[in-house]
Amino acid sequence: GGAPGLERGRAGAASRGPESSCPLPAGAEEPGMEAQELPLGCGGGGGSPAAGRSPEGEERRELPQASVSNGGDEDGGRELVELKVIWNKNKYDVKFCLDSTGAELKQKIHSLTGLPPAMQKVMFKGLLPEEKTLREIKVTNGAKIMVVGSTINDVLAVNTPKEAAQQEVKAEENKKEPLCRQKQHRKVLDKGKPDDVMPSVKGVQERLPTVPLSGMYNKSGGKVRLTFKLEQDQLWIGTKERTEKLPMGSIKNVVSEPIEGHEDYHMMAFQLGPTEASYYWVYWVPTQYVDAIKDTVLGKWQYF
Repeated sequence: GGAPGLERGRAGAASRGPESSCPLPAGAEEPGMEAQELPLGCGGGGGSPAAGRSPEGEERRELPQASVSNGGDEDGGRELVELKVIWNKNKYDVKFCLDSTGAELKQKIHSLTGLPPAMQKVMFKGLLPEEKTLREIKVTNGAKIMVVGSTINDVLAVNTPKEAAQQEVKAEENKKEPLCRQKQHRKVLDKGKPDDVMPSVKGVQERLPTVPLSGMYNKSGGKVRLTFKLEQDQLWIGTKERTEKLPMGSIKNVVSEPIEGHEDYHMMAFQLGPTEASYYWVYWVPTQYVDAIKDTVLGKWQYF
């Protein structure tokens, strides 16, 4: 039988060099080498370590077939590659089988990061193809695999875009010096409080009065009054010279800031165009009306 011949051949190879070339069954030396490498590989069969110990020739003869099915060379199908997986500022050192597919790598990334495969964007020289193996796309040792994506918990924790944008605007405003110290505003504010300014009430938010808000200055220091025509959905900005009738929907934003030293009054701007240059500034707005003005102009007012 084949097995006794194989055992004798092995024993002879150990003690007598010249006889190692005797006609043993084809590939008999190689299976021994293969058996040592299989445990390192991915999917290297559970029977391989036992094959080295088994006295039965049948199992030993399966080994050359295993090497053929995996490509024939020593590392074929069992070669591991070292990867650096980078996700969300985290780095993971991973050993992974070269003959595994992109889809299998996504499963591995899922186990590392908790990021479901469907929410992963995996990049290696472009988007990683799920159906190809790492060998086919020429992944080498030390390759960086970039992963983009958010876990479901991250998605749920994120604010709505509007809230996030408002927070950014507030943060930006906090960084700048107070508006009332800027030169363009100082020249108006330094004139002092207008004689006929409307009284302010601290710590109270009131609805808009039925009469126009008057006794305020515009940026040229002229008197200005604000009339809210709710039934026409218009804001009328009136000066001595003329009255501008603006549709509420055309006003992009409303900003305001307390006046230093007179915190019961605000300076307020209505954004009439795409940039800050289009702000129409109004000074000495009583603080109790500030929120009502913003809500009315930006479309949040209620029918009372």
